[in-house]
Amino acid sequence: MVQTNNNLDILTKLRLSIQVSLNGLSFCVLEESSKTITHIKHFGFNKKLTPFELLDHVKDIFAKEEILKNSFNTVNVIYVNELSTLVPKPLFDEDSLADYLKFNSKILKSDFIAFDEIAANDSVNVYVPYVNINNFIYEKYGTFSYKHFSTILIDHILKIEKNSAKSKMYINISQVHFEIIVVQKGKLLFYNMFDFLTKEDFIYYTLFTIEQLKLNPETLEVLLLGDIDKEHALFKIAYKYIRFVDLGNSHHNNLSISEDLSQDHSNFVLLNSF
Repeated sequence: MVQTNNNLDILTKLRLSIQVSLNGLSFCVLEESSKTITHIKHFGFNKKLTPFELLDHVKDIFAKEEILKNSFNTVNVIYVNELSTLVPKPLFDEDSLADYLKFNSKILKSDFIAFDEIAANDSVNVYVPYVNINNFIYEKYGTFSYKHFSTILIDHILKIEKNSAKSKMYINISQVHFEIIVVQKGKLLFYNMFDFLTKEDFIYYTLFTIEQLKLNPETLEVLLLGDIDKEHALFKIAYKYIRFVDLGNSHHNNLSISEDLSQDHSNFVLLNSF
């Protein structure tokens, strides 16, 4: 006879999503039955770590955070790094993964290479996950899924803009890098990740992208996501040079959030990973 633990049943209705980079870790927990985000937490590191140092920090966070000691119905891991490239699906060959990456990323022969399909763009995102983190998560929870950060970012922006007749630029901002996604008439026109230190770096890459794509900063709508608000130096300098700048919306699949999030545009990828 099988006994049912009601408390365990409740716990396993939780879903976990973890976003990992060499600069930090974030996670959120979704309660499935109510579609409510019950926990969101962020951890920044003082420097850019190596993958080996990253594992030590991840282990430390998991040892201290009580909510992460629960059982979860599903676990998603999102990798944030520059080691990715988009390949049109008709040209994709699974035997050529390293060849796709080596032209714009520094990879090692020992690197494990994975890929995600982006149905909204009929493309494949080829990238390098952190195998040591994968192994740790598997030991902790068993079976889980993982994707590259840009897969979720691009896929959801294309879904939002699929019926749009306009050109729009989305900029997703973190502390040390940002991603630019440009959509034209519902199709992906441009995606890239940029490292930056100053607001001048930020506006240079942004305006250079606009110029190279032959877009007009007087008419282009630019939406900012991520670690930013209207008082942020990056928002102010963008507004100085671009006519239509605003904060985007998180569009998080009709989930409710039990915690008070001051910025609806924050956590775009994390909240859209479920």
